[in-house]
Amino acid sequence: MAGHPSSRPSPVPSDQGVTRRPGNTAGTERHTPRPYAALDPHGLLVLSRALLTCAEQREIVRLAMRHVGALGPYRAEAGYLATDDGLSRVPGRDAGAPAAVDARMKALDEADGSVSLPERSWNWAFGLRGARGLLGYLVISSRTGPDEQGRFLLSTLVGLTSAALSLAATHPAHDDGAGELSRVRSERDAALGQLQTLRSELHLHKTVHETLDRVAARGGGEDAITQALYEITGLPALSEDRFGNLRSWAGPDRPDPYPVRSPTHQDAMLRQVAREAGPVRVENRLIALARPRGDLLGVLAVEDPGATADDHTLFALDHAQRSLAQELLHVRELAEVELRLRRQLIDDLLEGTDEASAYARAEAVGHDLQRTHYVVVVHWSGDAADGAFIRAVEHATATRATRPLITRRGDRAVLLTEARPDDGAVHAALARELGTPDGAIGVSTRCESPNGVPRCYQEALRALEVRQSSRRSSGTTFFDDLGLYRILGPGNDLRELEGFVREWLGRLIDYDAGHDTELVETLSRYFDCGGNYDDAAAALTVHRSTLRYRLQRIREISDRDLADVDTRLNLQVATRVWKIILGGRF
Repeated sequence: MAGHPSSRPSPVPSDQGVTRRPGNTAGTERHTPRPYAALDPHGLLVLSRALLTCAEQREIVRLAMRHVGALGPYRAEAGYLATDDGLSRVPGRDAGAPAAVDARMKALDEADGSVSLPERSWNWAFGLRGARGLLGYLVISSRTGPDEQGRFLLSTLVGLTSAALSLAATHPAHDDGAGELSRVRSERDAALGQLQTLRSELHLHKTVHETLDRVAARGGGEDAITQALYEITGLPALSEDRFGNLRSWAGPDRPDPYPVRSPTHQDAMLRQVAREAGPVRVENRLIALARPRGDLLGVLAVEDPGATADDHTLFALDHAQRSLAQELLHVRELAEVELRLRRQLIDDLLEGTDEASAYARAEAVGHDLQRTHYVVVVHWSGDAADGAFIRAVEHATATRATRPLITRRGDRAVLLTEARPDDGAVHAALARELGTPDGAIGVSTRCESPNGVPRCYQEALRALEVRQSSRRSSGTTFFDDLGLYRILGPGNDLRELEGFVREWLGRLIDYDAGHDTELVETLSRYFDCGGNYDDAAAALTVHRSTLRYRLQRIREISDRDLADVDTRLNLQVATRVWKIILGGRF
């Protein structure tokens, strides 16, 4: 505390040291004072009247010591008055500091400081000062250091006690003349002015706390916090993400479009604000960083082009920033939990899981497994499947309607998505995101139920393998388009062979079954004879014209062009599989 009774009390030290509080609050005429009982829950205003009307200095110190416990979990250990012979201890009912503390008080040399007391982790000697210097001390202890409110209340008590001691010290000099009387009146007016300032500041701080507490109690999010800050300060309030993108605005004059700062400018601004302990003015804004646990999650600011912000504005912005930090931390933790649940779900689906459980878990994370899905496997040259790669893949494959389920398998990203990727659009988007086109994507066939996900995963892997083994190793390959390559890879089972046969001969097989014909057998003999009409007709014991008629029906029913080289190859392999492996039955 400065050397004048009208000066603001020194801040109360925490365990880490001294914390500076805002200066005198301007603009108090904007608020209507509340009744004393509501504004003074700790009795400081009532105590001030008793202190300022007491003429005996020892009684003033005793009154202050007795009131310490009303401010919180604190205890008055000792009180002292400054005399010509040094410090004189004031007896108190609950003062329990040992006599050894007296020597420590002399060693402070009129400064504030810590004292050592058993079983009390926090102990502090507060100097009581007036216009003529040190008037005495209050020694206060606690099992833990005071919080912000405790520091404010203890500082207020010290200030009131100092003012009362200053007034009491002037009483013997009342007869010294008109000049001395004028000085006394000035000190009295200053003390009462300080009391009014403290009362107003207490009211303003209480308003901020109550407003933000209501926002938190109602579950208000980012928009509610910026709106509350605007209502408290009267200045437009806004929040941005760490990159400078606007997330919320409350108040008039919102820019449209919102200006975008360069990454260099944004980083420089963040470093400038981070160097200070509280809100910092940057051009026309007062800015505070939301940094719970040291992680920068957002920026809160008020627009103040006229530089009208006072200490009340700084206090409100600082407290709103703390509320925003907790809100953003809560949102991030929820997002991390959702991401973990979504990854666990797709991991289990790829391995095979209970269908009823899969539907329930998917619904819990907002994903509809009842729809048709595709499995997509992505591998990019030189990029490990780290968080940045996974986010890039998710961003490139997400649609307005749905988000894919996504996980990592080794150096690959695996997705389960409702939207079938466009032929080259996803690859092109990833090439832009990752800065290189050297990557491959494999896409499965349609997956109609959770039980089909493991099969579709193998299809996507096969499609990726074929793409990476081809001359054009970058791009997108669909399992539907593999043709013969679907059954040439390792690990193919009877079901895969049946699927291949069904794709190429399914219509002919169904027609034969429904019309008692032999179109599949005819096609098989035709290929066995190398496409020779005479040999094939002889093998089938039919006339050449009958063979021509059957081949024409095969073209019509299957909708296949027998003159196309790739089609002939796939049909010939399909007939061989049908005859040799499937035994001519399906």
